[in-house]
Amino acid sequence: MKPVLALVGRPNVGKSTLFNRLTKTRDAIVADFSGLTRDRHYGIGKSGKHEFIVIDTGGFEPDAASGIFHEMARQTRQAVAEADVVIFVVDARAGVSAQDHDIANYLRKLGKPCVLVANKAEGMHEGVQLTEFYELGLGEVIAVSAAHGQGIRSLVDLALEPLELPEPDDEVTDQAPGVIRLAVAGRPNVGKSTLINTWLGEERLVAFDLPGTTRDAISVPFERNGQRFELIDTAGLRRRGKVFEAIEKFSVVKTLQAIESAHVVLLLLDATQGVTDQDAHIAGYALESGRAVVLAVNKWDAIDDYQRSLLQRSIETRLAFLKFASLHFISARKRQGLGPLWASIVQAYKACTRKMSTPVLTRLLLEAVQFQSPPAVIAKTLLARTVVAPHAISERIMSRRPSFDHAADSHPSQSSARLPTRCPVLFTTSRCRVLG
Repeated sequence: MKPVLALVGRPNVGKSTLFNRLTKTRDAIVADFSGLTRDRHYGIGKSGKHEFIVIDTGGFEPDAASGIFHEMARQTRQAVAEADVVIFVVDARAGVSAQDHDIANYLRKLGKPCVLVANKAEGMHEGVQLTEFYELGLGEVIAVSAAHGQGIRSLVDLALEPLELPEPDDEVTDQAPGVIRLAVAGRPNVGKSTLINTWLGEERLVAFDLPGTTRDAISVPFERNGQRFELIDTAGLRRRGKVFEAIEKFSVVKTLQAIESAHVVLLLLDATQGVTDQDAHIAGYALESGRAVVLAVNKWDAIDDYQRSLLQRSIETRLAFLKFASLHFISARKRQGLGPLWASIVQAYKACTRKMSTPVLTRLLLEAVQFQSPPAVIAKTLLARTVVAPHAISERIMSRRPSFDHAADSHPSQSSARLPTRCPVLFTTSRCRVLG
């Protein structure tokens, strides 16, 4: 078992910066903005031969009774309960605050090993300017600078010291294959975090009736019927013209990266708001990234029969290019329709990772060229010679002039579809589309 270190502190003391420094990644969004982190964020750090788990948490307000801060405090309490050692982060330049005293009182009552860390201490003298933090009653104060990497090694050694970890084995254990990375994407406030919480059976993610609650892409391991998944909760994507804050722009980048790294993208729609152009844009980006797509309409129980018929008609017209994708009507809160949804996710993963032989792909290419010839390049037409199929998701067509990429479809059930008049061509296992 790897030891678990939880980073706890009031907002804007540098917990996410310290998380990135300990894990040697840039997974957590960092900005000079109070209350940026809201969910628990897990990462792996390493000190010598010892690996450990780091949990980044949001700004902790133990006395918050309601609202988003109450949900964040509940996430922090869960992280502290899971941790072997708690790292209490304070701001060395701002000094001790009343909120620091509240957090210190809460941690002392738990009786867990706790390390008091004064962040942003670059250029400061430990013995003089950090003496006020001893009044928190948590022992020695460790001065670090997460942004500059100062004091990080001493911090990790001190945090792992009371655990008396055994020497790890020299054998390297490879990660078991077959993990399906599932990204849940959609517009803000469609129920992405609620759906993942329902699957997990716990309040793992902050789910609040406020658009933009999730700001980072949070990965959660999950296993169902022997199949391992990596569930990725993403921030809601709004129209580009409505994105003004830099924080939301960072969230959009994280969401797009999560879509590109996933095997399957679950596009979640809101039954009460219908299908919008932004839903089509998100689906188009997933397709252009070569991801398998599954459609799910959440809050299906909140509309009547007439609205349901209108919504189905809207999906058929506005998302006509996703006719091959499985469509499910669910309710995340009431756990309705989730069983068949899992079957479609597994089926889409198998379809997008299926190996296809060269003759099959060559035949698809010839049929596509017969249906619509590609435009001439430098007054010469394309002459297909062979199709190489190293993987079903991303493949390359070898020709005299030019060469271009194509991707496999996420669902092989359909047999034909309308071919748009754009180029180059995106070839699928059952049909061909055209990318602009």
